[in-house]
Amino acid sequence: MSADSPDGGEELRRTVEEVLLGGGRHWTRHDIVERTGVGPERTAQIWRALGFPLVEDDVRAFTDGDVDALRAGERLIAAGIITEESEALMARALGHHLSRLAEWQVHTLWAWLNRGRETPLTQPELASRAAVLLAELELLQQHVWKRHFAAYTGQVIATAQADAARKETPGAAPSPDGTVPQGEGLHVQDLAVGFTDMVGYTRMTRGLDSTELVKVLDRFESLTGDVVAEGRGRVVKTIGDEVLFVCDSASTAADIALELTARAEGEKRLPHLRTGLAHGPVLGRFGDVYGAAVNIAARLTAVARPDTILVNTALAGELSGRAAYELKVLRPVSVRGYSRLRPVLLRPAGSPRGRGR
Repeated sequence: MSADSPDGGEELRRTVEEVLLGGGRHWTRHDIVERTGVGPERTAQIWRALGFPLVEDDVRAFTDGDVDALRAGERLIAAGIITEESEALMARALGHHLSRLAEWQVHTLWAWLNRGRETPLTQPELASRAAVLLAELELLQQHVWKRHFAAYTGQVIATAQADAARKETPGAAPSPDGTVPQGEGLHVQDLAVGFTDMVGYTRMTRGLDSTELVKVLDRFESLTGDVVAEGRGRVVKTIGDEVLFVCDSASTAADIALELTARAEGEKRLPHLRTGLAHGPVLGRFGDVYGAAVNIAARLTAVARPDTILVNTALAGELSGRAAYELKVLRPVSVRGYSRLRPVLLRPAGSPRGRGR
């Protein structure tokens, strides 16, 4: 019996729910309210924020795991870590990021279970293999999350210690990359923002089948992810043919952009890349970034030529006088939201003059 058959699919669904949701669905919305003390309006708001459609009051759609999660939220509120006003924002951020991860994992699992076999898996085999795989995925996911949590905690502590040291030094300037708290889930910080995209991506996709397109996207994500991580930046998100990353300093972002350009030039499977960089105050909100620097970096990418890097004047000022870089101020350009945006061409020191504009 394969996973495509009705009986096999139902058994697999039940196994997934037993393993991941802490048991079967045997609670209604009214039951959830009674067992947690969280009002019906709040439970509905949280459920929608997580990305799930509301169900009728008498439908048994909730599990013991849902009850435990709501109780955990109540404990966070009681501890003063979040408020009732911000819990929906947190739920929306968790739902947005984790739903994308779950979608990828489900497609991977389904492809594995349906991979061509001489003898289809039996219903018990489907269920047992899914249970093993889900447990391993959960373990890996939890470990990677903990590693990232520890890494970002270390960064925040280091920044706080540096700011404290500056305040104790008479006449010291404030930290250029200090974090200014703006409320739960929010912070403003001076960062370097980078956008890198593949030139001619839309035209290229017309001549590729789905398998070839996946290979190009995989290679792009692998290259950008490796270079950004090696350079101590952070990938915020990848959207199709474009990656958004941030760095604590202008020089870090410049080095990453130059390395990306150099490596991509030797990649036969990738089209040319171009990058826009900007430096300035950036609002961080639940893992995403906003602000003028983000917008300017995107606009600079759109007007950059293949194999070039354009930066804003603020980032160029941070790099000025450093022997590793060459900077060339270009003519102002008119882009959406900025009538006279002045790009600066960034090149490695000693690069041929023919490159760029």
